[in-house]
Amino acid sequence: MANTYTAVTKEDGDWWIGWIEEIPGVNCQERTHEGLLTSLRETLVEALQFNRQDALGAAVANYTEELVTV
Repeated sequence: MANTYTAVTKEDGDWWIGWIEEIPGVNCQERTHEGLLTSLRETLVEALQFNRQDALGAAVANYTEELVTV
């Protein structure tokens, strides 16, 4: 299942900078807009994987996983 997130991008001099609105800490800087979007996607995937591992590690045992839709 694919999820959709919002990238906020801005050209700043010779650089493109961007953030993913929905996930704090996912931000990147690249020389091109295309490169920025690629970096944001890769960083977002890593952040989601890390957050999932962190949550499961905190739960330790005897937990359930449930889908939540907003």
